[in-house]
Amino acid sequence: MSEDLKERGQFALLGTKRFAPFFLTQFLGAFNDNVFKNVLIILIAYTFSRNMATGSNTLINVAAGLFILPFFLFSALAGQIADKYEKSMLIKRIKFVEILIMAGGSVAFYLQNVYLLLFFLFLMGAQSTFFGPLKYSIIPQHLKPSEVVGGNAMVEMGTFVSILLGTIAGGVLGQMESGMIIGSAAVLIIAFLGFLSSLYIPRAAPPIPDMKVNFNLFSQTFTTIQYGRKVHSVFLSILAISWFWFLGLAYLTQLPIYTKDVLKGAESVLTLLLTMFSIGIGIGSLLCERLSGKKVELGLVPLGSIGLSIFGIDLFFAYKTPAISYLMGIREFLNTAGGVRVLSDLILIGIFGGFYSVPLLSFIQIRTEPEYRARVIAANNILNALLMVIATVAGALFIGVMGLTIPQFFLVIAIMNIVVAIYIYGVVPEFVIRFIIWILTHTMYRVRHAGLSIIPDEGPAVLVCNHVSFVDALIIAGSLRRPVRFVMFEPIYRMPVLNYIFRTGKAIPITSKEKDPETYNQAFEKISMNLKDGEIVCIFPEGQLTKDGKLSEFKPGIEKIIGRDPVPVIPLALKGLWGSFFSHESGNAMQGRPKRFWSKVELKVGAPIGPGKVTAAGLQHDVQELLDRP
Repeated sequence: MSEDLKERGQFALLGTKRFAPFFLTQFLGAFNDNVFKNVLIILIAYTFSRNMATGSNTLINVAAGLFILPFFLFSALAGQIADKYEKSMLIKRIKFVEILIMAGGSVAFYLQNVYLLLFFLFLMGAQSTFFGPLKYSIIPQHLKPSEVVGGNAMVEMGTFVSILLGTIAGGVLGQMESGMIIGSAAVLIIAFLGFLSSLYIPRAAPPIPDMKVNFNLFSQTFTTIQYGRKVHSVFLSILAISWFWFLGLAYLTQLPIYTKDVLKGAESVLTLLLTMFSIGIGIGSLLCERLSGKKVELGLVPLGSIGLSIFGIDLFFAYKTPAISYLMGIREFLNTAGGVRVLSDLILIGIFGGFYSVPLLSFIQIRTEPEYRARVIAANNILNALLMVIATVAGALFIGVMGLTIPQFFLVIAIMNIVVAIYIYGVVPEFVIRFIIWILTHTMYRVRHAGLSIIPDEGPAVLVCNHVSFVDALIIAGSLRRPVRFVMFEPIYRMPVLNYIFRTGKAIPITSKEKDPETYNQAFEKISMNLKDGEIVCIFPEGQLTKDGKLSEFKPGIEKIIGRDPVPVIPLALKGLWGSFFSHESGNAMQGRPKRFWSKVELKVGAPIGPGKVTAAGLQHDVQELLDRP
């Protein structure tokens, strides 16, 4: 990070011409989308429904689908255009088109023509679709490498704030008698301001100006999706994120009619629910970084699934429609028997949705090769849009055709979420393993780290650590940012329950050469193969758990490993696990009940040792020094 940003933080970017105009442009665009969409939805639910033969619930589902449909149809084309042409010019033209669309939308508001409004809503979705790839690809061109993370953080924060403010503003305008007139003027003014700000965005040269654009929407969409399928776990993560958008849109689409017909709430109640749902997602997303220790923590994904299902199911039981003939305001609604419970459920659904979606998107980014990462993200956007369109169809089918009530529909999608989770975690058990590790390190143990930055972000290395308990590997795996291949004593590897974790984590079982020479030789072959592949391997040179809490003699196997593959060796030391449920302090481990929870555990990392200086005795001395440090 530059010195200026170190001193003033990422908000300093708002004072630069290379970032501020772009930030304001995208902020106003997201804000305008949500003002227009929410005014329209509220007017359909509360005003237009009085004079329409078509049911308001059906029209709301259609409106949501029409806004999302362009993302599915045009994302692949938009990505190609963003790579072929100069980006600031494209943004200016797209923002000018937004003015024209909003002008047409204003006329439609004045005429109170709901079908014309739906047409312009579709055009808004198309305009946003073509802006999307530009939004994320222009940042690395205008910002220094040290500023890219801060710039992305600012854009995500700005997008969240603009959506929240747009939702609130749309709700307020939808409640006003002159809301259509004021809303028409507002969206037109905001579009014009967005165009003005775009005029100051610096040029951004196209990376592939000679690229031939494939205008066949269907073939190009198929080609883009194939990039997402290159890595199976990445593709399943894309599907999981798309399922999250299915859930989110299913809730948001039904909220207006749910508020009016089930909760008997006025427009102000709907605005409150939409706002708190959005705030919940923001809180969950922000908590992700803290709960994951600033690394990609897949353990939060199952936690998110559990919360989404529990509070989705509770939404079905939370409220009994009162026998009244009028619509309640916020205070009266919150004083009803289930009002606060409904509000809490929606907030918690948002929070656990943040736990679910943020690690998945990060996982996709780190597990995808840089040369086609952007196309994988494009594939993610296409499938997200497809699932959101399906969500609107599902709402119309379950509620409009099958006759389910909206609470029953919420129950159905919560149960469907359980089924989807079981499938994904069954196919990619890494999620479950990380969840178990995360639970362990956030219930029984409080883990403090020292020196984790010493472990390289890439390239091969061997970690050596003292062996205190059956969960040493889990503590280490939960602390490190990189995947680790553990070498462990075969009897520990074969233990019930733990075997599932170790096997899924691709641990390497080893035993003495005299007892089982085949397993012994296979272990060293696998270690060598992993090091040649650039992976991190962790071994416990004592060969078994300590019986007295003290460090035992290191076996010479580490010298054989380094002699075959000369890579750096990094000493680790675990403190605080002796005396725990999983240690041998009182005889055999895991006998009786756990003695304590939230035990303080320390993981210390020492300086790397060059392969030419590695000896078993020297490493034992280095680990002991780490253990002796206060």
